[in-house]
Amino acid sequence: RRQPTNQSIDPGLNQLRSTTNHPTNRITDKMSSSGGAMLTRDEESEAEVRREDQENINTFGRLNARLHECRVENAMLKKKLEQMDDASTELMMGSGDAVMLNLGNAFFELDEEEATTFCDDEVTNMQEIVDKLEEEEGEILDEQKLLKAVLYGRFGKSINLEDS
Repeated sequence: RRQPTNQSIDPGLNQLRSTTNHPTNRITDKMSSSGGAMLTRDEESEAEVRREDQENINTFGRLNARLHECRVENAMLKKKLEQMDDASTELMMGSGDAVMLNLGNAFFELDEEEATTFCDDEVTNMQEIVDKLEEEEGEILDEQKLLKAVLYGRFGKSINLEDS
């Protein structure tokens, strides 16, 4: 069976390729200089992953997952907040008649004042949640910044902690 030209069992051949102008080196160099995922041998870190490092990496991953959850939840709440604000505006322009309030699968008849109070309370509650989510997002970003400094200091370009 024939081995592909860019892979070899013989480590001496790989070392020869790294010191010569072999076509695979030119490709690797172009990819690393153009922001590709491949690193040159000089850019790779030989640092061993310690338990502490793995815990930092895992913590960063959990924080990143929570960050994305916060952003999705925040976007949904802002959309609901906008809808509630629109409903409140419609109530202000109303004629004072009874309105139907939809809660879950049920409709309730309320006078305009009660419906306006309900909308205002919902807007206040949602805004508090949005504020808490934005605060949590800031805290997560701060903690991730610290972890990035530690992990990039230890592993250099061998680790990618950026969102794709």
